[in-house]
Amino acid sequence: MSSERSVALIYEQDYAEWLEITLRQLQSRSLEDVDWGHLIEEIEALGNEQRHKVESYLRQLIKHLLLYNYWEAEKNYSGRGWIEEIDNFRSELDILLESKVLYSHAVKILDKAYAKAKRSAILKSQLPDHLFPETCPYSLVEILDPDWLP
Repeated sequence: MSSERSVALIYEQDYAEWLEITLRQLQSRSLEDVDWGHLIEEIEALGNEQRHKVESYLRQLIKHLLLYNYWEAEKNYSGRGWIEEIDNFRSELDILLESKVLYSHAVKILDKAYAKAKRSAILKSQLPDHLFPETCPYSLVEILDPDWLP
């Protein structure tokens, strides 16, 4: 059995060991033995996971901004909690969006994230759809600004 094939088997049996082996191979420049198929798969999955986190945090952040902005009847009771959640989601995004690629992704998906956040805010608040703007009323700069609230 070739070395690359045996490393591919380790991937299936012990992922942590596969990671250690692959890291050592890359560090020592032993490229002929690297399990390229699984390595490429893992790098793609990592990128997808990071983009998914950006989408999820952005959607949740916008949802809480909408609740804070439009659900007046609940604001006295839940407003402080929403502010805390807004701050948490901003903190997570601040870390992720240090990457120019992920920041560009956030710009690209803002409208999609808003549509999902709006739907979620409507479901939670039971407010009529027409109270919420069709398009995102906040800029990405405002959304991410730790000192801004609508």
